[in-house]
Amino acid sequence: MCTHHESAHQEPNSSTDNISQTLFTNVKVWDGKAEQPTASTSVLVEGNLIKSIGPDIQAGAETAVIDGGGRILMPGLIDAHWHTMFAFWPISKMISSDFGHHSIAAGQSSRNTLLRGFTSVRDAGGNCMGVKRAIDEGLVDGPRIYPSVATLTQTSGHYDFRGPNDVPSNPGTPLDYLQRVGHMLIADGVPEVIKRTREVLRMGASQIKAIAGGGVTSAYDPLDVTEYTFEEAKAICDVAATWNTYVLIHVNTDAAIQMWIKAGAKSVEHGFFIEEDTAKVMAEKGVWWSMQAMEAEGEDAFKFETDLARAKYVDCVAGLDKVVELTKKYGVKTAWGTDMLFDPPLAAKQGKFLAKLKKWYTPFEALRMATSGNAELLKMCGLRDPYPGTLGVVEEGALADLLLVEGNPLEDLDLVADPENNFKVIMKDGQIYKNTL
Repeated sequence: MCTHHESAHQEPNSSTDNISQTLFTNVKVWDGKAEQPTASTSVLVEGNLIKSIGPDIQAGAETAVIDGGGRILMPGLIDAHWHTMFAFWPISKMISSDFGHHSIAAGQSSRNTLLRGFTSVRDAGGNCMGVKRAIDEGLVDGPRIYPSVATLTQTSGHYDFRGPNDVPSNPGTPLDYLQRVGHMLIADGVPEVIKRTREVLRMGASQIKAIAGGGVTSAYDPLDVTEYTFEEAKAICDVAATWNTYVLIHVNTDAAIQMWIKAGAKSVEHGFFIEEDTAKVMAEKGVWWSMQAMEAEGEDAFKFETDLARAKYVDCVAGLDKVVELTKKYGVKTAWGTDMLFDPPLAAKQGKFLAKLKKWYTPFEALRMATSGNAELLKMCGLRDPYPGTLGVVEEGALADLLLVEGNPLEDLDLVADPENNFKVIMKDGQIYKNTL
């Protein structure tokens, strides 16, 4: 129940009025780090921060009070590999729509992301800057976005989506649509990758996304290919370092991962073919593995238009069990994200893909990964951080991104797969976007 000196009732899916304080009473706090929630307590939010936690907090005359009814109050979820611009439409519609239409639709999709309980995302490629700014300015509802903006790819790399008749290209050939709008940039040679990396940082990237090896959806780069030379890779990483941030890499094979780690990359996305020596190096160097809980068969398997892409996907997913085992064995820092691409029904199951982690991890391990763990990864962008403050935890002084949950997800991870029924209150940055109590 929500009470206030006058009226603080929140309709589902609506933002709060400008209330300076919100007090959650009768809640069990899971802070994002401990294995169990606390006993019943209270949490006071002032502005966009958690001001105090304790059993004896008194509400002021202008404080909105939410009686949690003994439910668990936990940090908002974080998706460490999200595509704001690519998750919600089939690729044919994205390519055939103008960028303004696309961005407006992405804003609506971002509201749905927030209402699934994801209060922050690390965007792993695509020009989401307009959507991010609209969210930050309060024009639309959505999660905090840590943008990578344009993904850097070599010619014939994973993000080279030009048509078969577009090559060979002349030096003065105009950029294609996907490059013109800043979803990706093709760059070859050290001078050009330096320039393009700086351009992406100029666009507002909090970290740099580069393609380091072959991909599934692309037609011109087999999975075994190492993409970029060491000199090019080091140039990209060096530019990111001069901007006090880091590089995440799309990659699967051992050889490519090892080369890019030597070049300075800090986050390995996918990594379905990681072997033992590479897992050791990642652990020693503090390099993150950003994993996706994908499966080869069933209604939640990713869909592809070509047999080639389907075959590559099945090949990747087959290696997942082994990589989880190796990364656990050596203590590799592990993040989780969904990597939803061009599949609206699957994007709507964002929380279900978090629940799929129960195949390899305990509910506590999975939830820690999707809160305080992912927050640690997001914060590696240092001075490029668009949201200074503590994320992913319920602690005094932390940013007030909170979920009030029906049931105990530390015992039943499947609860996060049904946010509509199980997330009773969703707060981001101290504002309530959903309250169905």
